[in-house]
Amino acid sequence: MQVSVESTGALERRMEVQVPAERVEKAVDERLQRMSRTVRLKGFRPGKVPVKVVRQQFGQQVRQEVLGDVMQSTFNEAVVQEKLTPAGGPRIEPINLEQGADLKYAAIFEVIPQIEIKGVESLSVERPAATVSVADVDAMIQNLREQRPSYNAVEREARDTDRVTIDFEGTIDGVPFEGGKAENFPIDLGAGRMLADFEAGLRGTKAGDKKDIEMTFPATYAANLAGKQAKFAITVHKVEERQLPELNEEFAKVYGVEEGGIERLRSEVQENMERELGEAIKARVKKQILDGLLAANPIELPKSMVDAQVRELQLDAARRMGARDASQIPPPDGFQEPARRRVALSLLIGEIIRNANIQVDQAQVQTRFEELAAQYPDQGQALQQYRANPQFRRQMEAAVLEDQVIDWLAQRAQVADKASSFKEIMNFGA
Repeated sequence: MQVSVESTGALERRMEVQVPAERVEKAVDERLQRMSRTVRLKGFRPGKVPVKVVRQQFGQQVRQEVLGDVMQSTFNEAVVQEKLTPAGGPRIEPINLEQGADLKYAAIFEVIPQIEIKGVESLSVERPAATVSVADVDAMIQNLREQRPSYNAVEREARDTDRVTIDFEGTIDGVPFEGGKAENFPIDLGAGRMLADFEAGLRGTKAGDKKDIEMTFPATYAANLAGKQAKFAITVHKVEERQLPELNEEFAKVYGVEEGGIERLRSEVQENMERELGEAIKARVKKQILDGLLAANPIELPKSMVDAQVRELQLDAARRMGARDASQIPPPDGFQEPARRRVALSLLIGEIIRNANIQVDQAQVQTRFEELAAQYPDQGQALQQYRANPQFRRQMEAAVLEDQVIDWLAQRAQVADKASSFKEIMNFGA
């Protein structure tokens, strides 16, 4: 087999492969021999069809199949011989497929770039340092109370935290618009779920009041309403005062604490907060490390890998949007940068894994499985299902291996702790 390779771009290669005719013809003969033992033809007993007859009936079809198989197998042999690492499947261009002559074809493909990891020791990472304080737990308990309010009708004027139930109808230049009308519509004042000017017009109203609220829609609002001035005719049906539940055993039971009351609830809340804090700190450190790794190691990216990642992101977005057919798949433009980041990081992380000989820690994989299974009533069955799913295990091993790479980088980077608070860390990027 003769092979020649030509660089046609930074990462693109054009490889010509010439395969001796004898190899192709031998593969054709072997396949026809096998067919003669299984093919069924009228007038012949099963397994007794002469090869000559099989060749007459199926020779061309078999030859085409063999050519495809030989091109695939010899391509794999050739890239190993030439010490090339394709970034994706090749585009095959036949040059000579004539029977009796050497098979010759060209394979056009991209290769994985050569990578030399740099700048690991100079990576600068700021690790937030914080604990969950009593005040943090108090605030979370208060948040849980606010998730379970009750409401009592009052005769006074409406204020923040009250619930106001209204009818409203909006018009623009005296003409009603779509979505601008509702009846018996409850609004929690101060919750920020309605436009600020609309809520402001409801403060100070009482049950039975009727009034108009004039306001201008923000420029960033829906296209048909953005920047337009509207008038809403309001009828207030009732004003209700919010009542938060008492902190007692009954409240604790609402959140799954059957024994131990509020103290046990506080303990569980603190444990959850500490776990979330740890994950948030870990995520902050990971992002800084990966950002620094990318900045220190700019690399040429195979277009085929980027395109494949863009397509994966498109399909994932379509699934999350509930798309029903291909016409609803979002356009690729918005996925280019995240796709490039993913491809670049996968190449860099892969190179670190190879150079540092990092092996997946199966103990960590097992711990991850157990943590997931702990969320289900039958933990044993859930754990068994996770273990028995090869695809899920591969995904988990990949996630653990990536975390191991992050740990490897963090051990070599310049990491400095910075005093912070639970609130600051959890609200980062929110």
